[in-house]
Amino acid sequence: MTDGLWVYLATSPLLWLAATLVVWLAATGLAGLSPGNPLLNPILFSIAAIATVLCVTGIDYAAYFEGAQFIHFLLGPATVALGIPLYEKLSLVKSNLLPLLAALFVGSLTAVGSTVFFSRLFGFTPEVVASLAPKSTTAAVAMAISSGLAGDPALTAAVVVLTGICGAIVVTPMMNAMRIKDYSARGFAVGLASHGIGTARAYSVDPVAGLFSGIAMGLNAVLTSLIVHLFL
Repeated sequence: MTDGLWVYLATSPLLWLAATLVVWLAATGLAGLSPGNPLLNPILFSIAAIATVLCVTGIDYAAYFEGAQFIHFLLGPATVALGIPLYEKLSLVKSNLLPLLAALFVGSLTAVGSTVFFSRLFGFTPEVVASLAPKSTTAAVAMAISSGLAGDPALTAAVVVLTGICGAIVVTPMMNAMRIKDYSARGFAVGLASHGIGTARAYSVDPVAGLFSGIAMGLNAVLTSLIVHLFL
């Protein structure tokens, strides 16, 4: 009876939607115990918790995603919503336009170039190099770039998430250590290097940081898709 009930629940899309929401609420509650602590990243804890549950229960990721895909769908509207603070702070963005473009160009070249350089230095195969090169762009763009370069989109997705989490964890202590107090610069840096996950972290710190992080994320996705061909 119990086994039959579990089989029914495990194949129910609502189970994994509810489980994802519960895990996220628990993760944000945990992060709230020490506000501002980059190590208590709710995205990191959510991924770890859900991955552990799937491994222990033997549930296939496809079955999980069938239920959680509604949250995945909301990524589109959430990305579009980044345009609202951009409109509200348009004058601030215009006043920083030239520094932003310079930082974008240098940052994109560094992100792709350094990844390709070290990948080849350690003797990675061309497929792996192509998979790692777009790691600093948002997942959908990075996977498309990887696929077009005969890379492994699954590996790309994993590296993109890892890059985002690492960036979200280190950005605040690193910027503090470098004594960079301008939130527009802090936000742009993390958005360029750590895409959406870094942007979520930036918004939790300061609205201006989140705004410039979102701008960097969008522009870097476009520029990386162009310059990655220079290295590969």
